[in-house]
Amino acid sequence: MNRPTTRSKNKKPKPSDDVDKISDTLRKIHASGEITQDDINQLYNIGKPVCQGCRVNAKDNPNCFCGLIPSPNGSRKSGIWQKMSDVIQSLGPDPFKELRASLDSPAGLTNLGATCYANSILQCLYMNATFRRGFLSIEVDVLRKQPVLDQLARLFAQLHASKRAFVDSAPFIKTLELDNGVQQDSHEFLTLLLSLLERCLSNSRSVVARTIVQDLFRGSVSHVTTCSRCGKDSEASSKIEDFYELELNVLGLKSLDESLNDYLRVEQLNGENQYFCESCGARVDASRSIKLRTLPRVLNIQLKRYVFLPKTTTKKKITSAFSFPRELDMRKRLCDPAQADLIYDLSAILIHKGTAVNSGHYIAHIRDEKAGQWWEFDDEHVSNLGDHPFGEDSSGYKSKPSQKEPLRHSSPVSAAGDATDDVLPHLAENGDSEHSEIFSSADAYMLMYNLRQTNTHLQKTFTVLDANNIETEHTNSTSNDITSLPFYLRDEVDELNASYVEACHQYKLQKETTLHLMEERRQEVRLILSEAPVQSFEEPFYWISANWLRLWVDNIMPPVLDNTLIQCSHGKVHMAEVGSMKRLSACAWVKLFSKYGGGPALANDDYCVDCLKEAANRLVCADSYRDRRKTMKELADYALSGNCSDGTYYVSKAWLQQWVKRKITDAPSEADAGPTASIRCPHGQLMPEQAAGARRLLVPENLWLFFYEDALTVNPDDPLGCPSFHISSEQCCQCSEKISEVACLEDSLRAVKNKQRENHEKLAAGKSFPILPYHKYYLLPSVWLTTWRNYVNASGKNTLSCNEPESLDSVIDKLTCAKHLRLLERPLDLVHKRGAIFQKVSLTDGLTIITSSDWKCFCEEWGCSENKGISAIIEHDNDAQDKGMCGKESLIGNEQLGSIDGSNNRLDERRLVIRTSPEVCEECVGERASSELMQRLNYCNEDIYVTFVHGKEVPKSILEAPEAAFDPGRRISKRSRRTNYGSAVNLKVSGSTSIYQLKMMIWESLGVVKENQIIHKGHTKIEGESSTLADLNIFPGDTLWVRDSKIHEHRDIADEISIQKMDVEHAEEGFRGTLLTTDFPS
Repeated sequence: MNRPTTRSKNKKPKPSDDVDKISDTLRKIHASGEITQDDINQLYNIGKPVCQGCRVNAKDNPNCFCGLIPSPNGSRKSGIWQKMSDVIQSLGPDPFKELRASLDSPAGLTNLGATCYANSILQCLYMNATFRRGFLSIEVDVLRKQPVLDQLARLFAQLHASKRAFVDSAPFIKTLELDNGVQQDSHEFLTLLLSLLERCLSNSRSVVARTIVQDLFRGSVSHVTTCSRCGKDSEASSKIEDFYELELNVLGLKSLDESLNDYLRVEQLNGENQYFCESCGARVDASRSIKLRTLPRVLNIQLKRYVFLPKTTTKKKITSAFSFPRELDMRKRLCDPAQADLIYDLSAILIHKGTAVNSGHYIAHIRDEKAGQWWEFDDEHVSNLGDHPFGEDSSGYKSKPSQKEPLRHSSPVSAAGDATDDVLPHLAENGDSEHSEIFSSADAYMLMYNLRQTNTHLQKTFTVLDANNIETEHTNSTSNDITSLPFYLRDEVDELNASYVEACHQYKLQKETTLHLMEERRQEVRLILSEAPVQSFEEPFYWISANWLRLWVDNIMPPVLDNTLIQCSHGKVHMAEVGSMKRLSACAWVKLFSKYGGGPALANDDYCVDCLKEAANRLVCADSYRDRRKTMKELADYALSGNCSDGTYYVSKAWLQQWVKRKITDAPSEADAGPTASIRCPHGQLMPEQAAGARRLLVPENLWLFFYEDALTVNPDDPLGCPSFHISSEQCCQCSEKISEVACLEDSLRAVKNKQRENHEKLAAGKSFPILPYHKYYLLPSVWLTTWRNYVNASGKNTLSCNEPESLDSVIDKLTCAKHLRLLERPLDLVHKRGAIFQKVSLTDGLTIITSSDWKCFCEEWGCSENKGISAIIEHDNDAQDKGMCGKESLIGNEQLGSIDGSNNRLDERRLVIRTSPEVCEECVGERASSELMQRLNYCNEDIYVTFVHGKEVPKSILEAPEAAFDPGRRISKRSRRTNYGSAVNLKVSGSTSIYQLKMMIWESLGVVKENQIIHKGHTKIEGESSTLADLNIFPGDTLWVRDSKIHEHRDIADEISIQKMDVEHAEEGFRGTLLTTDFPS
């Protein structure tokens, strides 16, 4: 049983079927002159059914409204049918996403490219409540004079009370003149920033603000050297030095306790490092150490993770784990025990993510002094970590359990003077923090510890100057209420918050309006399209432009209804626009027209009778034209085949050949114009047939009349554009005379060239002739002989167009130097072939030997005196030396000379030289050769060929590869390709490319490690890496070959490239050129 076919099921009729029906209807209208309703239904496709479920909208069916809107689950890229998410995205960034959760939640800072190092430090300073309040107590007039202080105060104020989740740090970064695209060291930034702030704050009248940096961050140390003999300290030991951070080693150390011991360890000076003691008057053994004199309230500890590698002269990051306590006891570390309460709490951890020194990313984990919660500051993103610096569930820390019961202090006070409820572990008698929680991190770069205050009643008061310079007191509150800000900053933050709230309101309003309007439009479109189809022939309907309908369906704000595109010149419905309009029910039309206006209204009876009759007439005319053209094509074929005996008019043969090949159309086209354009001369007459492109044919009169009518139809305003040339028309006399003159000139020139070819038979044919010693010859430039040979051998159309050689008189003058009156060119070398001496052949270089008879004829033909010629005689080198003359040597090998048999033909086994008169100017020739060599070696971005040879034997074609004739316009593949003896690749190089760079290219292209490459050019080995290709005379187009020694192991080229980048990297500029390193007047 055969499977039933379903291929033709629901198959749409072919467009050709509809075209045939329309054509038949139009022919019927033309024949009868009447238009029936059935004709209208057929021509305007009114009878086509109302389709449903089509995937696309049918253009040939005015009753099809399918595909105008997407499916229920579908969407479009624009308009009202977009995805709602795309519509919301098109409204721009949602300001509500930038809303700060609450003022108790810290705000972030924008990363301007590579400013994470600055953001982390700024957050550490801001989150220190004591520093923040002291800094914000600066007077208004001081801020106005100090841009750095002013911008930092504005930044702190926005971090304090802004409604945004993050604050723009660009104004402050710009004030410091930092490059926001360059990563810097956060420790260096903190050091320079504190120094800058200290200088700027020295002008403040507020006691707290003026010394806030020193009060919080400054401690003191001394470097003590003690004599082992007398026990006295050196004079320099009494010198106290300030510090703002302790820089501790990390390499080889595992914990903060070990790093502090390393920092304070005693160093013994003995042997060559002995100390000269003033008291003892001699070099003695001594001890040297660092003594901590005073400690600051905020102890900054810099972990020296970046170490310098002398071997590579670069820095490397130490990524080993390092542990540090939550509580740090520094009582036993201080040399003076007077400062008893030295218990510090961990308040901030600066973290550097990444393994590279000059890249990576900085974040900060900071403890909120009021709530005791830890926060992660990652530029714009701020996350709550809970009670632990690395998060509640993080494995990035470890803690040691307490061995004794902890002591609970009543309302202990933090370094900022704020009351907290922390539980402090009991301290061991040795003062170590061994019972405190211990955290470990491989990326911690800086630690900040705040001094713990135990006085519960401590409430520090800060003085702030208001607008009238009246001092007002502010207590040590940590509230984030905006009222705690100074007035001048409070107003600015209020204004920024109001602007942000207004932006949120406008965005919300725009979003709601847009979504509501889109939903309304979607409902309107669905409703009207459901009412659009006309259900019966009797029901009244209106025509509507399909283009406008699509705009109305898709756009949120549709344009005015426009039906002008489907109107004919008579204001009716144009039959030709049936594919661009739809048949709309009266109900749907009234709704659209009443809302959008426009028009005009085109009802069911607004079809154009005049246009229908005109279309019928055009169709019948087109039928007639096609029939006539078929008949004329047969006549044209006869004319082209030479079988036309009744031809009476001339047409262009080339035009007629193209006309026959063209497709038969309904009407003439532009190509049908100008059947005689190419055979008409500039004088308007018949062009002589000998002229180029003037070949013609005779065609019958009826065919010519058809051509003429078509030409006039195409160009009615140019009747002279198609002149008629009857068989009796005479050729243009002027053009004939001109062609005759050219023909005579060609004949005479042809005779002259024939004569010269006879006089110089071998030279014209490019054949060499044997040269005899001690015979006089003459020399001519090879390039001139090549031009002459092309000239005399040119024939046909090239007879007159070929370039004529330059006169010999000027050519000979250019061969001698003005300084020494000697030759600037050398004769070509001599070679031995078949027992005779010949000269090498070149088309462009050097001087070529010619016979005396050739020289005499050339002088007569090309205007030169015979005495002006450059003579040449072939001599043996010893004869030339006896005469004291220098000539051009031509070396002939013994194996070549030895091949000559016979006593009469055997040449003397001595070197032959060409003695010229005048002699070759070695000085000028050498200078010119050197200049040309330098020009050839001064190339850029050109190709050379490198072949990777695998076998033991190197192919002769590579060893003896000549210098390639370089063609800069030639396209060359860059891909590696296989050959019979290995891989080959083309490399883009310059004369300044070093051998090291070349080896890196070969490594990348062929996979041979740089150290294993053995490179050759021919038989010459290329060594070293510092030389350039120009130094080794490697030209564009040269072929190099390389072998793999396989001595060194294969490694990734990326490692070499990274090392190379580090080697060529310039010295770090750091903050040079910024405001941080500028001498700031105090």
